[in-house]
Amino acid sequence: MSTEATAPAAYTRAQQDTDELCAGAIRALSASPSIRYRGRRLHDGHRPLPIHAAHLQADVALQDLPSLRGAADSVALRLLHTDAALHKSLCPVEPVARLVFELLEQLRVETLAPDQHAGVIANLRHRFTAWSHAFYDSGLAEGASGLLLYTVFQMCWSRLTARPVLEKTEDFIEATRWSVSSALSGDLAGLRRQRADQAAFARHALAIAHAVDAMLKEAQAARDGSQDEAGDAKAQAAFKLLLDFDSDNDHLPDAAPLGDSRAFSDGQGGYQTYSTTYDREEKAGELVRHALLLEYRERMDGRIASLGINTARLARRFTQLLAVPQRDGWSFGEEEGYIDGRRLAQLISSPSERRLFRKEQFLPQADCLVTFLVDCSGSMKTHAESVAVLLDILLRALDQAGIATELLGFTTGAWNGGRVKRDWMRARSPANPGRLNELVHMVFKDGETSWRRARPDIAALLKADLYREGVDGEAVDWACTRMLARPERRRILLVVSDGCPMDTATNLANDEFYLAQHLKQVVARREAQGAVEICGLGLGLDLGAYYSRSLATTLPASLNNELFSEIAQLIGGRGRR
Repeated sequence: MSTEATAPAAYTRAQQDTDELCAGAIRALSASPSIRYRGRRLHDGHRPLPIHAAHLQADVALQDLPSLRGAADSVALRLLHTDAALHKSLCPVEPVARLVFELLEQLRVETLAPDQHAGVIANLRHRFTAWSHAFYDSGLAEGASGLLLYTVFQMCWSRLTARPVLEKTEDFIEATRWSVSSALSGDLAGLRRQRADQAAFARHALAIAHAVDAMLKEAQAARDGSQDEAGDAKAQAAFKLLLDFDSDNDHLPDAAPLGDSRAFSDGQGGYQTYSTTYDREEKAGELVRHALLLEYRERMDGRIASLGINTARLARRFTQLLAVPQRDGWSFGEEEGYIDGRRLAQLISSPSERRLFRKEQFLPQADCLVTFLVDCSGSMKTHAESVAVLLDILLRALDQAGIATELLGFTTGAWNGGRVKRDWMRARSPANPGRLNELVHMVFKDGETSWRRARPDIAALLKADLYREGVDGEAVDWACTRMLARPERRRILLVVSDGCPMDTATNLANDEFYLAQHLKQVVARREAQGAVEICGLGLGLDLGAYYSRSLATTLPASLNNELFSEIAQLIGGRGRR
């Protein structure tokens, strides 16, 4: 995988935890269990969830917890109270009219929050108030267009919530409020009256939306060629962002890129490989000289010792998360339980004796396999030592907890296609050839080998020559197939990567999203089958676009006990993000 940018460190923990908290609130309020964040965007299952109301758009000025919770609560109420098909059929085509209509529908559902949910109501009020103040303080309301829209938003919010307009801007909007009230008064009165009926409410909302659109067009025509046009440029530029209902929120922190692959869709049967002749599976320890492996191992041991990670505590944490009670014989000499016939004679010889019973004994045992799949593409070279140390500690802790583990890696046999590309060129380069490189899948540690015996081979992760390019989708499929051949009942795959799938020859011969779309397809299929749980650990990048359970982090800065605890929770937490 490869990525040129890295996600801001602030997102790696606090922001991801907040996103997960907000997604949980949405699931609870809306009774929609499939809502979660993927790639910093809300998804219902694998489908992106559109959010078009102006006051719910992501904004760096609205990152406090009450604002974020207010947005989450508002989205939950929208899912609960809006008929999406009806809303889509009524939605205006004109961008300005749609902007107003979307906001009015969002405000409608916000007023339907139950009175007993005082915290939800407070969050909603805080969000709208904070957004209004940010809008005003940014200067967007200074132009004629901005002032008109801001005034209408405040008037509608005031009517729907039965609250006075915001004191901070009351005097600022008074003149505009007076000038438009006559044109909107009848429909403004109907908003609160019909707020429980979406279709009836929409008639008033559409009337207001079209009236505002007409006012703006009239003002624009009168302003053409005047000096005010330059003064309103800032607001116009900002409104273009608000009116772009198909935007992908490019201002959010970096996430794994998404896109549709035309070559993938047009190809026969979707994803294909031009040739598998040169693909191979290798034992990583055999690709590095033994003396060099020992040198790498010594270097890793020194780094691990300097970190001071509490491996025993981490092992206990894995036991708590992954082990389940299993019957392990009987415990004798108990004061309650089943009568032990062999001890009845003691009741005659010692009538006061109470330890005549036996109990079933249960011990925590982990019938579980955890496989780590490491992206060994070129961009991962910079993380090689930190990743090796991280995985070595995790493997040791899991081994102490009695949990089976594997450590796998994937790369390519050459840069820029290698022998497969040369064969394709000899065949006169047919269109859409599919994957165009030779794969190398590496086994650093298999499930039968203990951590202690595999220590030298794990150090092969430090060998820079192994890092070339990455075809993630086939690697995930390969890892899952290996895991299904194992006897453990629970199987967990953790993919460690720093970006999207990248193979230059394949991308140039097909298109840039070909491998990424295949990865999404593979993960979705494997998750639907349910036999393997798949998680993603993103190094400087959010992998939520591909994996429904993911964690973003930065290495080596975050290599501490806190990170290991978070990874343990990611591995052991069913249904977590």
